[in-house]
Amino acid sequence: MEFFCYHRDRTGSLPLRRELGEAHWAYMDQYEAELIARGPTFAADGETPTGSVHIVDLPDSAAARAFAFDEPNYQAGVYRDVLLRRWRNMLGRTMWEFPGGRTDGNRYLVIGLGPGPATDLELPPAAARDELIAYGPLLSDDGAVWVGTAALVRASDGEAARGVLSQERYADIEVHAWEFGGRR
Repeated sequence: MEFFCYHRDRTGSLPLRRELGEAHWAYMDQYEAELIARGPTFAADGETPTGSVHIVDLPDSAAARAFAFDEPNYQAGVYRDVLLRRWRNMLGRTMWEFPGGRTDGNRYLVIGLGPGPATDLELPPAAARDELIAYGPLLSDDGAVWVGTAALVRASDGEAARGVLSQERYADIEVHAWEFGGRR
């Protein structure tokens, strides 16, 4: 089962996040084979972390909750909240298989949350698809109910990244600057 996990940083937690950097990476090293995508999000300055994205393939919801809530930054109070949802990997690949590589162009996390009927269950047209690093629906715990869509995308700017989703179909769309994660 695939899960989307977005830990949002608590205001003022950057010193603690820095202090726990190695502990976070060591924890994630345990999940290297299960990770589909990972990486930090950033504030408008492009340097201040605002959260961490992890898309991971785990046996069940209990394993996903353990993954999200046993993480050292979460345990120490770096994060203010966690969005944890079942997810379906529409691209069938990991971020490391993205043809655009790790560093070329601007990268974004796009999260669309919606109250209505499921939308964006098909991949975007080929031109937009080439810029997708990860893409899939956010689902209820049992995987039966669509609650939104999450994408990692390469785009010229945040508005172009937002365009990967059908905007009128969502109650809210968040766009965050993002970069490929892992040890530097």
